[in-house]
Amino acid sequence: MPYEVDLAIRAEDALDELPPEGRQEVMETIAAALVQPRAWPKPGGWHAAVVFGPRSWVSFTAFLGGIEVIDVGWAG
Repeated sequence: MPYEVDLAIRAEDALDELPPEGRQEVMETIAAALVQPRAWPKPGGWHAAVVFGPRSWVSFTAFLGGIEVIDVGWAG
């Protein structure tokens, strides 16, 4: 089953501000979160989760078909 990622406006703005290296790492962190549906918060609720990469983090919430990225960060 293919999963869907919805990037909130805040996350899209943060990605636009990152250099290519940071953008790549954040996108890899989003992909890592996407392929671990058992670690997602309960779909449709008010809960969120955070996944960390080597120098990045992604906060997200879940819906039935995938995740919505709320915010991202990169410490590079």
